[in-house]
This record gives sequence, C-alpha cells and structure tokens, in this order.
Amino acid sequence: MMKYRVILEQDEDGVYAAQVPALPACISQGASRDEAIKNIHEAIEVYLESLKEHGEPIPPSISEEVIEVAS
Repeated sequence: MMKYRVILEQDEDGVYAAQVPALPACISQGASRDEAIKNIHEAIEVYLESLKEHGEPIPPSISEEVIEVAS
C-alpha cells in the first residue's frame, strides 16, 4: 500500500482542490472535501498506472505522523 501526501484547499466558491506534491500535475477537485479525496484517490491510481505502463519510476511512499498540540 502506497501513501502520498495530498494537499486540499477550498477556493472562494467552496470547491475543494486536491494536489499530490510527489506526483507532478496530479490534481483533482470536488464539490466537497470527501468528493475531492475520492477524486484524487482515483487520479493517483491512474497516474501510477501510467508510470508503470511507460516504465517510469514510481515515487516512494511517505511515512509520517501528524502530531496535535494544544495551543
């Protein structure tokens, strides 16, 4: 199972844009956060399939933790 960082941003119209920094030009969007996540998940799968088909290297999976701290 591969893991990639996804950046989600909501624009002024309420649409969520999603991008994957490790996969150049792998972007998607959705009317809701859940829809954007679903769409970027599909985009990542297609992106990785294309890399495999063209014999390109697959960017490494990430391993990270998110730490929450009270402010």
